Amino acid sequence: MTNNVLLNNVDHADLKVSTARGEAFGDGVNQAVVVPTEFLELQREFPILLKKDQSGAYQAIALLGFDSGENLFLDGDRWVSVYIPAILARGPFTIRTSSQGDQAQSEPMINIDLDHPAVGDENGVPLFLKHGGNSPYLEHVAGVLRRLHAGVEVRKPLFAALEKFNLIEPVNIEGEFGEGMTFSIPGFSAVSIERLNELDAQALHELNRAGYLYAAYMMVASLSNISRLIQMKARKITAQSSGSSG
Repeated sequence: MTNNVLLNNVDHADLKVSTARGEAFGDGVNQAVVVPTEFLELQREFPILLKKDQSGAYQAIALLGFDSGENLFLDGDRWVSVYIPAILARGPFTIRTSSQGDQAQSEPMINIDLDHPAVGDENGVPLFLKHGGNSPYLEHVAGVLRRLHAGVEVRKPLFAALEKFNLIEPVNIEGEFGEGMTFSIPGFSAVSIERLNELDAQALHELNRAGYLYAAYMMVASLSNISRLIQMKARKITAQSSGSSG
């Protein structure tokens, strides 16, 4: 359950929010929905895969771990990655669009979930300055939300273009962590580098003109992080084994 309300500097003038990370704040997940506007940052650290939602539409997913609730990039109360996927970095904040006036112009506004565990922490950071204006933290959050909002707008046409040129293929994510432990994660797809390389000049031009070719290559580049994720899991298993035998 959430208690989302429109954030404003009157009702929430003195409200503080914790910037701590950890499972208690929603970071204990093994997958995060991500958007194209963050692919550049994501591809440096996370595998970016595709998975269909309940409506049959593709979503981009950053893989964070192999077991349910396992975030290998979370070490207690801190992330070991440089970048945090925007949907998690946003904390208790969301963005909504409402129509204003007769011209029905869309204006993004920030909502806050007052029941979120990070909200109301007296040791947290303020959202507004004493003499008015947004705090640096709220400005950072607004940037994260703008990136999410822009990414949501572009993902549908991006994935439609990838499907149009038959660039999406199912992938089998399986292997072993060592010590006889194997894994298999079904249901994912990825952008095929082979099919990308086979595109003709017209198709490449169309994708590039729309800004989608860059995103496709970012997704391909991210797949090398699967082996890194396997190594992180193997080290975790080794550490747990050493701890239990010690």
